[in-house]
Amino acid sequence: MKYKRLTKEQFESLHAEFANFLATQSIDKKEWDEIKADKPQVAEQELDIFSDLIWDGVLNNTQFLEHFSKNHIFLFHSQETLIQSIVLKSLVPEIDLMTVEGLQWLSDNMFTDNVEIHLGKKEYEEERNAAIFNLITQGAILSDGQLYIQINGVIQR
Repeated sequence: MKYKRLTKEQFESLHAEFANFLATQSIDKKEWDEIKADKPQVAEQELDIFSDLIWDGVLNNTQFLEHFSKNHIFLFHSQETLIQSIVLKSLVPEIDLMTVEGLQWLSDNMFTDNVEIHLGKKEYEEERNAAIFNLITQGAILSDGQLYIQINGVIQR
């Protein structure tokens, strides 16, 4: 596998897509039930292949990711050959950037000595989708990019 197998809940939500995936291989429900019963290793392989296809589709379309922790916010803009980052760090330990109050504090203190802002840019050391998947496994979530765009716009002024 290139990535990781989808969860049971993810498979359930992608039931129609999985059925179409099996249909492209001329596997109907009856045959799928037989494969699961008689050849569980083949069924496992099919689940893995489908999972990788879904992950590839998601990762191909990913442009922005975010990762929040108590004192840091990591914002990523994934491009074709490189990834750009904005890292916001609160230098006030009691501020929790994972709360609404913490985000308001950040907004009020963005350009003070209480917040460090680091900009980064890095070419992928591995295949693009693998690099993005690695960020996801470390806790990043897919984003619409509004926060990255908003903060980048303010910083670039």
